[in-house]
Amino acid sequence: MAQRLKERYDGQVRKQLQDRFGYRNVNQVPKLEKVVVNMSVGEAIVNPKSLDAAVSELAAITGQKPIVTKAKKSIAAFKLREGMNIGAKVTLRGDRMYVFLDKLFNIVLPRIRDFRGLPTKSFDGRGNYNLGLREQLVFPEINYDKVDKTRGMDITIVTTAKTDEEASEFLVAMGLPLQKGRG
Repeated sequence: MAQRLKERYDGQVRKQLQDRFGYRNVNQVPKLEKVVVNMSVGEAIVNPKSLDAAVSELAAITGQKPIVTKAKKSIAAFKLREGMNIGAKVTLRGDRMYVFLDKLFNIVLPRIRDFRGLPTKSFDGRGNYNLGLREQLVFPEINYDKVDKTRGMDITIVTTAKTDEEASEFLVAMGLPLQKGRG
């Protein structure tokens, strides 16, 4: 499955982008660097066991063991102390990254109810794309009956593109379903 997206990049997308932007060198063409999947677990402050469920779900979704993230500073209003475990994240590279993105573009996003494409405003100005999912249930690896609470997640797709326009062309060619026309 990893081969499908990688072959698409090598076979079509690289040539298409080289013609579109007039790159002289093949290494100038944007490519995927990494994908970071972050799941913040706010209720871990009062219930540390909820973090274990989030970690196991993230591991099932990505196929890689997540690292537990800690609070960088204390916030009294949230009863949060510096160093408390408050989330989990996974950085995917190589084949696992291609497998995850293939699954995200072709299986997960179309399963979202009333899905009409991702917003085009979610680029960061340096060629990276950020998206958020409201629940982990859209992933096929998650068993609906075993979920104790729905948790959202942030997904950051990091590319080597220099501008948002290049990144947009690149990710749409790779299969990212962006909204057409309006931003």
